Amino acid sequence: MKKIRVAVVGLGNIGRFAVEAVQAAPDMELAGVVRRTKTAGAEESFPVVTDVAALGQVDVALLCGPTRSIPETAPLYLAKGIHTVDSFDIHGEKIWALREQLGAIGREHGAVAVVSAGWDPGSDSVIRALLLALAPRGITYTNFGPGMSMGHSVCAKSKPGVRDALSMTIPTGNGVHRRMVYVELEPGVDFAAVEQAIKSDEYFAHDDTKVFVVPSVAALKDMGHGVLMERKGVSGATHNQRLEFRMSINNPALTAQIMVSCARAATRLGPGAYTMPEIPPLDLLPGDRETLVKTLV
Repeated sequence: MKKIRVAVVGLGNIGRFAVEAVQAAPDMELAGVVRRTKTAGAEESFPVVTDVAALGQVDVALLCGPTRSIPETAPLYLAKGIHTVDSFDIHGEKIWALREQLGAIGREHGAVAVVSAGWDPGSDSVIRALLLALAPRGITYTNFGPGMSMGHSVCAKSKPGVRDALSMTIPTGNGVHRRMVYVELEPGVDFAAVEQAIKSDEYFAHDDTKVFVVPSVAALKDMGHGVLMERKGVSGATHNQRLEFRMSINNPALTAQIMVSCARAATRLGPGAYTMPEIPPLDLLPGDRETLVKTLV
């Protein structure tokens, strides 16, 4: 069986776990890691390059950089005919705009882009679709946390004067959340300016956000997170159908695993761009379809 050759782009929190998930996949091999610069003195058990061309044949690139880098980074790989998988996590119209942008490039170059392949948006989006199918009328509440939000933490850390940051998502019930942001500042930085920059960013602007200065963010970090989704609705004419999905996870590890599973699906889809609800679940799994159907149904 010819294995899928995967490049991991970026070696931060998600990138490290993505390397492990690719190495554990029975139908994949790690082509290597692409970084902006090689870290001096770093010794890895896999190739680390600054240009994907140095890795030879690559089927899929896992884009593990910050969300806001994806619209610029993904087209570079798609234009080379390399499938891409990202975990773009700004909900709403921006996901659709990215899907449209990358879909056009993918179709032009015979490549697939899987957009927003994290756990939310991503696998939770699939669960929400399933809950809607089970009870077409009703309300679904998605309650995140308590836990570390990677996208929000990266966003807060990007603000001028912030040395490190941690954003904790605290559920207050019925899909409403509070963001507790802990920042470690550079000397002499105006906290009020940092606080305003964080609170006005679209990552935080729609939630109750509290910002605190701490001496060490590293002393607070725990990559655990989770979600509770609840739906109360109607099946046919029958009311009070109550459905629930819950998980408690290591945030970057699960994100990386979902991206790896979507890398597999990318090799089975036609050129264009897809979000996770558009992908047949069996395409996420290793093995032949007949065996999977016999095992799972």
